[in-house]
Amino acid sequence: MVDIEPIPLAQLTTLRAGAAPARMIDAHTTDELVSALREAWSDGHPVLVLGGGSNLFVGDESFDGIVVRVLTSGIERMPSLRPGYVRLRAEAGHDWDALVAYAVLEGLGGIEAMSGIPGTVGAAPVQNIGAYGQEIVQTLVEVDLIDESTGEVSTVPADELGLGFRTSVLKNHYGSVPERSAVILSVTLELAVVGHAERPVVGEQLRTALGLEPEASVSLGWVREQVLATRRRKGMVLDPDDPDTYSAGSFFQNAIVSASFARTLPPECPRWPVTPDLDPVLVIPLASYEGYVPPRASRESEVKVSAAWLIEHSGLRKGFKLPRSRAALSTKHALALTNRGGASAAELAQLARFIQGRVQSEFGLILQPEPVLVGVEL
Repeated sequence: MVDIEPIPLAQLTTLRAGAAPARMIDAHTTDELVSALREAWSDGHPVLVLGGGSNLFVGDESFDGIVVRVLTSGIERMPSLRPGYVRLRAEAGHDWDALVAYAVLEGLGGIEAMSGIPGTVGAAPVQNIGAYGQEIVQTLVEVDLIDESTGEVSTVPADELGLGFRTSVLKNHYGSVPERSAVILSVTLELAVVGHAERPVVGEQLRTALGLEPEASVSLGWVREQVLATRRRKGMVLDPDDPDTYSAGSFFQNAIVSASFARTLPPECPRWPVTPDLDPVLVIPLASYEGYVPPRASRESEVKVSAAWLIEHSGLRKGFKLPRSRAALSTKHALALTNRGGASAAELAQLARFIQGRVQSEFGLILQPEPVLVGVEL
């Protein structure tokens, strides 16, 4: 590990906000990363682990602690116990889109619809990244991580990470702390060996996004190219010449609400049912069984509603900005707050609070931020 002259976080995050921290360490190998974290944690310093900086909103005041930059990289191909599948183990600091490109080049399917998502591999399971019907939970096997409380390194199966819609037990949600404070060191995925031939696209959401009929067949490479083109049109692929890309992606989460609340929203508001958790298995001891099994209580599924629709229909169109502010909604995508050049974290936060207020006033719902906020309050 190497101590370096602290770099302003505005230069290392896609929102282009944040001062230089008190101390910064570069970790180029897993051993360096483990050593840096153990040292910082044992000394009691606040620690900010920085990957691609694409899901981070940092305040204007200097972070009074240690920023550890995860610069590890590498992909290892391994056999799978499932016929027709292989496993890829990638280091946490490896660029996510580079991993997708590698998989597509090798004819491995399962993550091609997540092309162009900025950030590193290690950050992907933390918020269970996804796009167009694919999520990392569908292919994730396990992660290697280091726990803050013990400093121990362990391999954790995917089903112990509490992966849900843009969340996991590792995610630092706004206003709360993660259920498990740990840092991912590597990620192992299991992908299907499908080759480069054209084949039907599984998943209605992806077919709809790509304009494909149910019987259409295309290659992995074609899917990747079309997804990248779609994301570019929305300003969701990093481009130094496009100010719409200076964002943290979708700043607000699509809201998960009760079915009864969803019915209070205008019928044209896009919504999708959320698959409910299965009821726990009911076990009745044989000695007490009297021939009657109580029926399961019926309940309505929760509903996911479009935050972008709520923002636009509260009167805030794409490109909206407050007077004299250098922060604005993307001109292409109403969910993205963008830095139009030199905007401070305070300006971005002011715009975020204004949006929350308008949506709450119009629809009675408070939108929650998706990025991790450090030194910023909404």
